[in-house]
Amino acid sequence: MAKLVPENHPALHTIAEEITPEEFQSGYLSKLVKDMRQALKSYNVDGFTAVAIAAPQIGISKRVFLIEDQSEDRDSLPSLVAVNPSIIKFSKKTHVVGEGCLSVPERYGAVKRHKNVTFKAWDETGGAYERGAGGLLAQIVQHETDHLDGILFVDRAEKLWNKNEIKDKDLKEAENE
Repeated sequence: MAKLVPENHPALHTIAEEITPEEFQSGYLSKLVKDMRQALKSYNVDGFTAVAIAAPQIGISKRVFLIEDQSEDRDSLPSLVAVNPSIIKFSKKTHVVGEGCLSVPERYGAVKRHKNVTFKAWDETGGAYERGAGGLLAQIVQHETDHLDGILFVDRAEKLWNKNEIKDKDLKEAENE
């Protein structure tokens, strides 16, 4: 089973390579997505559940992420696979939001993100699609795309906390600044 790699792993700090047509056809992509799903579902640190994962997080420097909300206490996010994604439009409006990451399990931060984005990608069968995303989904798309570009949320964070030091007041203050 694929495992999450530590924060210092090279795949998390380099620009990932695109999935090739041969990798779609050979079954490589299907196996990669299956491994990513298993790693996502196995994540549970101090009661935090996962919502998305990018291939570099399991040590594979390929441009693939998937969203599959493992939480049962919020409105469901759409499940999707994004192969060779690119964000093609960013809203002018931004906000500071709280973020965590499977690859940086001990920290949480306040990160400025665009409120809405439009991105294009391929699904795991090779079908092209384009879609908009707002709110939490837009935040996740930006976070996961950053992974594909070798950027971690701690590189963008305006403020960081250790998870055991998080105070709701601090997070609300950071989000409102």
